[in-house]
Amino acid sequence: MGKEKNYIDLGERGHLNKNNKLNNLTGKEWIKFTKSWFIHSPRSRNKEEILHPAKYPESLIEDFIIFFTKENEWVFDPFLGTGSTLVAAANTKRNAAGVELMRKYFNLAKKRINKREDENKIIPMLGNSLQLKKLLDKANLSEQLFDYVITSPPYWNQLKQNSMRQKDRTEKGLDTKYSSKKNDLGNIDDYEKFVEEQAKVFDNVYDITKNNGYLTVITNNVFYKGRVYPLAFDTATSLTKRGKKSWIMKDEKIWLQNDKRLVALGINHAWVGNRHHQYCLIFRKEENG
Repeated sequence: MGKEKNYIDLGERGHLNKNNKLNNLTGKEWIKFTKSWFIHSPRSRNKEEILHPAKYPESLIEDFIIFFTKENEWVFDPFLGTGSTLVAAANTKRNAAGVELMRKYFNLAKKRINKREDENKIIPMLGNSLQLKKLLDKANLSEQLFDYVITSPPYWNQLKQNSMRQKDRTEKGLDTKYSSKKNDLGNIDDYEKFVEEQAKVFDNVYDITKNNGYLTVITNNVFYKGRVYPLAFDTATSLTKRGKKSWIMKDEKIWLQNDKRLVALGINHAWVGNRHHQYCLIFRKEENG
């Protein structure tokens, strides 16, 4: 009697190892995802979705969720926006929850979820992720540990100073900032304070993530008043220096936005780059690391 194979042949997809503890990808698919950069051109967004000034595409989030989880596991997003992470989780048959500060965006996320008929649990929550424990208690999720977290926090004050992009949105009657709330991270003017308050949110996220669970933070550096503030790099540093709640940084993936138009920035005067990429920072919770 021959030895039982420890893999399943999935044809063109490759071989799925039966002992794969992280996801349901074949070796071929796994290796492809580990490339440090990728080009992703999302579909056009509908009118409701573009109300949010910094929405990311579900198709991109689906790729990350598929790599870092198996079906029916739990995904979390502490900066939910219009619910892209919840939609991506539902599309890939995962359970998910997320927190959104602004009622307008929360209502839109809830509306998008309510249109669906998903078997998995998809739970949007209205509130501030700095009070995460109370929100989870209210949603009957106080005992839930999440397998994976993916999110995109505000890029400090970028929405306040990105005049060219904001002019286009103003002319179309679209939002040019998240909110006017004082407790909105996007309204913190002091850079160092922003980095620290952002890290406090991920302290809370650390508590609800299972041991060896992953976190992906999609962010970028910010050009402001003639200099670059290394927000992506400072985010990485700040999350890895939190004492008992320190995340272990594992790597980064760079999302190349090859479909963005070039703008004449600083031409004939000084160097100002056309920033056509985002950093997808990958961390892991390793309590005994």
